[in-house]
Amino acid sequence: MGEISIKINIADRVYPLKVNMEEEEIIRRAAKLINDRIKEYQENYAVRDKQDLLAMSVLHYATSSLKAEKKVTVEDSEVADKVYQLDHLLSEFFSKS
Repeated sequence: MGEISIKINIADRVYPLKVNMEEEEIIRRAAKLINDRIKEYQENYAVRDKQDLLAMSVLHYATSSLKAEKKVTVEDSEVADKVYQLDHLLSEFFSKS
């Protein structure tokens, strides 16, 4: 698919972007998540400066991303161990036949 031009609003600023059509929904959802997080911080903390709110939001999402990466790495390692164990069991089984 081709590129399209869209406008994304983050923290009351509009950003014109050229994106692949298949990425548009993800980008719009990401902008909504960021704006929702900013609104939550604004309502729950005495922070009004947009740059501080953006920094706090970025820290939240970067931390979440790193936690997800770590979880995937651990799960990948566990799956690899299970596959190795299964392969070992099957090798033993078929070598006895």
